[in-house]
Amino acid sequence: MRSSLSAFFRSLCWRQGRRAAPFSSSPPRMDAPPPLPQLQTPVCIIGSGPAAHTAAIYTSRAELQPILFEGWMANGVAAGGQLTTTTDVENFPGFPQGIMGGELTEKFREQSRRFGTRIFTETVDKIDLSKRPFEISSEERKVLAETVIIATGAIAKRLDFTGSGEGSGGFWNRGISACAVCDGAAPLFRNKPLAVIGGGDSAMEEASFLTKYGSKVYIIHRRDEFRASKIMQKRAFDNPKIEVLWNTTVVEAVGNESGSLAGLKLKNTVTNALTDLQVSGLFFAIGHEPASKFLGGQLDTDKEGYILTTPGTTKTNIPGVFAAGDVQDKKYRQAVTAAGTGCMAALDAEHFLQEYGVQQGKSD
Repeated sequence: MRSSLSAFFRSLCWRQGRRAAPFSSSPPRMDAPPPLPQLQTPVCIIGSGPAAHTAAIYTSRAELQPILFEGWMANGVAAGGQLTTTTDVENFPGFPQGIMGGELTEKFREQSRRFGTRIFTETVDKIDLSKRPFEISSEERKVLAETVIIATGAIAKRLDFTGSGEGSGGFWNRGISACAVCDGAAPLFRNKPLAVIGGGDSAMEEASFLTKYGSKVYIIHRRDEFRASKIMQKRAFDNPKIEVLWNTTVVEAVGNESGSLAGLKLKNTVTNALTDLQVSGLFFAIGHEPASKFLGGQLDTDKEGYILTTPGTTKTNIPGVFAAGDVQDKKYRQAVTAAGTGCMAALDAEHFLQEYGVQQGKSD
């Protein structure tokens, strides 16, 4: 079936490519921008993390000739997604000694290319899902695709204060993180005082998780009450290793001689008093923003922007469009779960194309 499916789509792409534009005797406008180069594919994948590349590996091995847009600093993150902002990844199967996040994403990319995925380091700035084939455009080219897999991920929200960033003077990935589950077990944080910023369920959950490794965990919250559910609050309040710092914000992160985080300067939002807090780790738990704005509301999402999919599948409200990874997963947000949904999206797309090919064959 796969060989006949591949033949069908090669024929389909050839026929589409042969369609000529209507003849016009008018001279071309000299001020009009040249048309974008145009490509056809059965599957277009948008994303660059484990979900996108798993989908690429599966669809390319199925001879569906996928095209993948990995983006160019899309949402301020390099191709590879959130994994490129982490150092040691110790919970992805197959790497018993751990692996650097950037190195892992490069392996994903190499494997996708090995099986024939065409990868463009370009950001999708326009997509039209109202007609078939779907149109996906960057500044450099336009792709016509019979199916689309959205795997653009979600960006962890971070606060901006002195010492919170990357590079010189910052402690991002040197004590500051946005994923307790990913990084909390690292030796840097074991048996050390830690802090979590946030007031929702995620903050309560991450603080409770960190008590397995840290000597003490502070929850820093700018208000005098949490927005978390009552049951999650109770778990935090009942944990003897958790202390809540109400009406408090972080104004600066300070380091030690080795260049790692050593403490925080705090400000009380009521009294404006400044205090110091010694911690070896700080975790942002203030939410994530799914990278779905570029879709322009064409797909159904929840109020936070996460793409809604049919339970047990990666199908969206538009037939032939699938969503995988953190852009549709607000709960787990792990590399390995993203990879799993990337596999699901590839198989869902392949099954859709089989049915679509049969329907097209009947109408030809």
